Amino acid sequence: MPISFRFRLIPFIACLLLVSLGIALAQWQTHRAQEKETLAAQLTERQHLPALVLNSQTPPEQLQAFRKLQVSGQFIREWPLYLDNRPLQGKAGLYVLMPFKLADSSKYVLIARGWHVRDARDRMHMPDIPAPAGQVVLEGMLRDKLDRVMQLGQAEVVKPGSLLQNIDVEALAKQTRWDFYPFVLEQTLEQASAQKDGLSRDWPMPSAGADKHRGYAFQWYALALMAFLFFVVTGFRRGKN
Repeated sequence: MPISFRFRLIPFIACLLLVSLGIALAQWQTHRAQEKETLAAQLTERQHLPALVLNSQTPPEQLQAFRKLQVSGQFIREWPLYLDNRPLQGKAGLYVLMPFKLADSSKYVLIARGWHVRDARDRMHMPDIPAPAGQVVLEGMLRDKLDRVMQLGQAEVVKPGSLLQNIDVEALAKQTRWDFYPFVLEQTLEQASAQKDGLSRDWPMPSAGADKHRGYAFQWYALALMAFLFFVVTGFRRGKN
């Protein structure tokens, strides 16, 4: 019995859409993997550089993401901020942030002080984390922005003690009228105080997960191939005698 191929428009359109979607998503995942690998290379290179002392004379071109910075000044202790939905090692928690005024300068830096576990009994109860008074010296890693989470509803006006989904340093500067540097400093070391604040500073590496993205890309390419093969196989039918 002869075998012929029967072309059908609707299955062809469905196949075309699935193949296009699979390839597009696979390419996006591949691009994300390449971004993560680039970040890993930058992170490795800049972590081996000595900490850059930040002051009014620091050239802006040296303020690169993942560069270690050292800052001297004082916390604005009346302005704690909290970033919600930041789990760590399977535990619900939040990031504690606080503005930091540089010594002998009108400039401010937003410091991500660390991670704190969430109050399981009262979700809206924010931890009272002590901040050292007076002049302190801190070290941290420069981040052009913190990882974002899904924003539920409109972003609220930032005020002391706000619980936020995400933070925009530029918007914070406009609301407070303080002259912020356009980045966040993830604190890693406090040199001028032995005060224990109970915060974890095991910051997630932004370069992690390249292999995961490549795995997802493989799955999407496989889906596109399966859609094409299904269309071809089901299009063949046996002819009549």
